Amino acid sequence: MASRQAQRRLTKEYKAISTNPPPFITARPNEENILEWHYVITGPADTPFEGGQYHGLLRFPAEYPFKPPSITMATPNGRFSCNTRLCLSMSDFHPDTWNPAWSVATILTGLLSFMTSDESTTGSINTSDNVKRKLARSSKEWNITDNHRFVKHFPDLVAQNTADIEELKRAEAAKTAQAAQKPPELPFDIRHNLDKLDPEDRARLLVENDADIPMDAASSVFQKFTIFGVVVAAFVAAYFKLTN
Repeated sequence: MASRQAQRRLTKEYKAISTNPPPFITARPNEENILEWHYVITGPADTPFEGGQYHGLLRFPAEYPFKPPSITMATPNGRFSCNTRLCLSMSDFHPDTWNPAWSVATILTGLLSFMTSDESTTGSINTSDNVKRKLARSSKEWNITDNHRFVKHFPDLVAQNTADIEELKRAEAAKTAQAAQKPPELPFDIRHNLDKLDPEDRARLLVENDADIPMDAASSVFQKFTIFGVVVAAFVAAYFKLTN
């Protein structure tokens, strides 16, 4: 049971965090027990957690604010073990470093900062950025299908998650359908694209593949070379006539 001081302090903090929530953070107490708080961290942009939704718990002692809370995270995230107490400077692992002036907002802001860093501690795990991104993409669906505490304490987010997931599925289905309707690219047939080559390459291909080149294409190329030869011969004759 919360002490009178803890009750007053946590009630005041709930009003403050509801009015002015820190970036990427939502938090509210259990209606049946003010010492148990549920939080949701939204993964910041430009991190492996971008777009992720991470639910966790703060459990405050009756002596709060003179003693720190325990901190756990429930949603699979690739950074912390699920439902495992985390050893942080503002958690119950370090009562010696706890500052009674710190608040719920301070604690969760510090947790987010640690989450996006590379530091290790008790309760942290090492995974690749690809794993973290994959878990971020599946976090909303996991919260509404496998996390009954999230569903109970964040019904507004459950509704939003459901809408977001349906929208994502529609977008993916449309993308798949569009890809299926796109005609396949035809192979490039060099024999029917002689006019796209420079003269030197055309001449070489005509010699090497004379039997495979359609007569109309070969005839066209031959005519071009014949005209070119006539023009050159005329210029040569005119040159010698002038010099003589």
